[in-house]
Amino acid sequence: MLGQEFAGTMPVPNRQRFDEAALARYLESHVAGFEGPLTVEMFRGGQSNPTFLLTTSQGRQCVLRRQPAGQLLPSAHAVDREFRITRALFGQGVPVAEPICLCEDASVIGSMFYVMAYVRGRNFWDPRLPGMSREERAAIYDEMNRVLVALHSADFVRLGLADYGKPGNYFARQIARWSRQYRASETEPIEAMEKLLVWLPQNIPPGDETSLVHGDYRIDNMIFAPDAPRMLAVVDWELSTLGHPLADFSYHVMLWRVAAGEIPGLKGVDLAALGIPTEAEYVATYCRRTGRAPIAPPVWEFCMAYNLFRIACIRQGIMKRVLEGTAASRHAREAGERARETAELAWRQVQENLGG
Repeated sequence: MLGQEFAGTMPVPNRQRFDEAALARYLESHVAGFEGPLTVEMFRGGQSNPTFLLTTSQGRQCVLRRQPAGQLLPSAHAVDREFRITRALFGQGVPVAEPICLCEDASVIGSMFYVMAYVRGRNFWDPRLPGMSREERAAIYDEMNRVLVALHSADFVRLGLADYGKPGNYFARQIARWSRQYRASETEPIEAMEKLLVWLPQNIPPGDETSLVHGDYRIDNMIFAPDAPRMLAVVDWELSTLGHPLADFSYHVMLWRVAAGEIPGLKGVDLAALGIPTEAEYVATYCRRTGRAPIAPPVWEFCMAYNLFRIACIRQGIMKRVLEGTAASRHAREAGERARETAELAWRQVQENLGG
């Protein structure tokens, strides 16, 4: 089944091992009621921040997210930001795992890390949701839509996150940031990326908005209740910030634009037979819930091209870590090698929909 190779845990590879006894001592002194020793396993999924399941001898389970080893790109792998936003959102209407503690002292296990509660539920890797009824699929998609609206509608000032990012000029700043990260991780020339690096900053649509954005809102970063279409937690907040809600939403909706062979996608799928809304229906539901007017097609297509560019930059960063031997996942090389095809897909979208 699609994505099953990323599900569950595995023994910690040698390159990802750390001093488990030192971690246990730290948690015993910083977390009330915590008692070692620990059993540590590594989650299979994820390419960026290595993630581990901690189990105490008493059966208590927590999740640890740490920065990867090696030299890090500027502003990347910000686990302290993940901890801050989940702490702000916990109990505020956006489902997140309960944050437990943040350790900024790299001497404990070799890098900064944080610990959160383990949320037991269902993870979906295949957006076609095989084995479900049409009604169940429709309910899952409606819940994904509802939760993202809740995030974009959250009062970030009241939540103490007014300084969580810079308001305004989000696309310009993000394109500049990802362009720098791409250059820092470049391993080979990619013609489509060179064209995107020039075209995108010159074609940013007018108007601006600011909300909390997740940055990687996709179905495999969500945990659902075992017996209901209710989301228990959104995870992997590494790319969260204050930004343009349409950038965040369009990234999520790219699911409808790609085929299952590229990243898990819905392109070419008989949506009506499965009970999954079309892209247009899903976008209309989001607009209705947020009170937004219909999104102008040129704005929407720019957002799509921008997000494909961003994914290409992320994949290029993965490839750089593969070559340096610090990649977190055993599937990293496959992901990194797709940087070129993702950039080429983005440029095709520009040419076909925006006359680039």
